[in-house]
Amino acid sequence: MEPTATADFGFQEVPRGEKTARVRGVFDSVASRYDLMNDLMSGGLHRLWKDALITWLRPRREMHLLDLAGGTGDIAFRFLHGGGGRATVTDINREMLAVGRVRAARRRLAGEIDWLCANGEALPMPDASVDAVTCAFGIRNMTEKERALADIRRVLKPGGRFLCLEFSRLALPGWEEVYEAYSFGVVPRLGRYVARDEEAYRYLAESIRTFPDQERFAAMLGEAGLGNVTWRNLSGGIAAMHSAWRI
Repeated sequence: MEPTATADFGFQEVPRGEKTARVRGVFDSVASRYDLMNDLMSGGLHRLWKDALITWLRPRREMHLLDLAGGTGDIAFRFLHGGGGRATVTDINREMLAVGRVRAARRRLAGEIDWLCANGEALPMPDASVDAVTCAFGIRNMTEKERALADIRRVLKPGGRFLCLEFSRLALPGWEEVYEAYSFGVVPRLGRYVARDEEAYRYLAESIRTFPDQERFAAMLGEAGLGNVTWRNLSGGIAAMHSAWRI
């Protein structure tokens, strides 16, 4: 697929070359309050969703995990505590990675995680070098999602697995208006008072609406050359986990 001249940044269309810098700016702004905001926005549900992701992954000591857009370490910590071996965390935001390193040190996990400031669309990893790749709430912020998925396939070993946790399309009839009011009314206000950046959380709410739904994202995984694609809805489709394998 040829890169488009523009990319979605929430509901805006911006020059494709500008999106990465804009996304970096959003997360640099909210890094210190990012985990607190996740708890407040989801009522703590994001913790259960991440636990479900790791349960589905089934970590093993011999497994090397690459976690994309995982700056503050939530997935890597769960992977290691769940019995996983080596973890590498990548993120384009140095501020997010700095938060992750501090949290790892407090958990005495600093020596078990490699931290890389890197773009998920051009990973500085050798071909067929990791056993599993995860990405929680990060791929929707990438400019060329197809390129990111192709690079995920490239770095996976044959037989390796990709698990993606992302906000998705609500599958609870009658709740759409409530969900919309919460997303565009409550979440930006939380961002204003807690993270001191209302616009960052307005963008995050908008980015959920522009991300492909469950079926379309599953199709994109197949188009990237990944196989055995399945997904599971969480909390009525507020979020969804997608699983795919390099075969």
